[in-house]
Amino acid sequence: MEFVCSACGNSFPLDTRLWRCPCGGYFNIRDPKPYSPFKVRWQTLSLWRYREMLPDVGEIVSMGEGMTPIVEAEWKGMRVYFKLEYLSPTGSFKDRGTTVLVSFLKGIGVKEVVEDSSGNAGASLAAYAARAGIKARIFVPAHASPAKKAQIAIYGAELVEVEGPREEAAKAAREEAEKGYYYASHYYNPLILEGMKTVAYEIYDQLGKLPHAIVLPVGHGTLLLGLYQGFQEILKAISIRIPALYGVQAKNCSPLFEAFHSGIEKIDEYAPKPTVAEGVSIARPLRAKEILQAVKKSKGRILAVEEEEILKAHKELAQKGFFVEPTSAVAVAALDQLTHLSGKRVLVILTGSGLKSLA
Repeated sequence: MEFVCSACGNSFPLDTRLWRCPCGGYFNIRDPKPYSPFKVRWQTLSLWRYREMLPDVGEIVSMGEGMTPIVEAEWKGMRVYFKLEYLSPTGSFKDRGTTVLVSFLKGIGVKEVVEDSSGNAGASLAAYAARAGIKARIFVPAHASPAKKAQIAIYGAELVEVEGPREEAAKAAREEAEKGYYYASHYYNPLILEGMKTVAYEIYDQLGKLPHAIVLPVGHGTLLLGLYQGFQEILKAISIRIPALYGVQAKNCSPLFEAFHSGIEKIDEYAPKPTVAEGVSIARPLRAKEILQAVKKSKGRILAVEEEEILKAHKELAQKGFFVEPTSAVAVAALDQLTHLSGKRVLVILTGSGLKSLA
């Protein structure tokens, strides 16, 4: 298992301190460990039950992430399954990637990390870094949710607020990384995807079968790519039909939606508008080409929803007992566009807690 550049194909060891290839390409994982149902540690009640399918680490830095509930519910006449990722230790699905990355970093002796985030990834890294004894500096947009910024700070991370759009926080973090700090990026570092793929394994194990379709919010797309990777690895071991993946964006910031429906795979310029779904407010997703290809190969689609649809779904979800942040509600809002799936097994991933962002 090693890093491989997405652009030039050069290889790098997993313990490199580089966060991307010198040619400018981002890293992927070459030769990930294969999935095997016979190697699942069924007694372990966290995603580390799949340890034999994850990168080798020394001491696991864990807070019991993974194995989130799947709850069947009705949504406007459609029977759906909700996977409650917002019940993760820090309140979002980001913990899946963070536990793998931080466990690995602790094993190779990293003492200090930097990251940029609109909130959830930064909070997750701050928590796990604190548990591992690693110093974290998190760059966030100044307009990010006060609750998320408070969460990052309470874990003891250094919170650096950056004025301007989300991309300015990313630029500031990368400038710090160029000074020699480890850039623990939740979208550049492919070790994050290794944790995300466990969602696919869990869905298969928990339901005993796979949904026909999975609907989820998509910004940088790490969860969607993790799902696709996980299902591909299951397919190599067991004959399955991969679920159609439906990635949903806020219409105010929907570069993937526009690219998908325009038939292009590269996003050069995009001018976003403000959205209540700050977690998917990503103007230029790093792995856009991979996301679009995964959606097409799964026979899914990229959808977009308006602000009023997001807020309406957010409120209606809460009235059914599911208190999530507006970013999570984008996936549920899109169900109105998927009535052709009525009668099929549809699973919606609820990604972040409502305590993080009050709409």
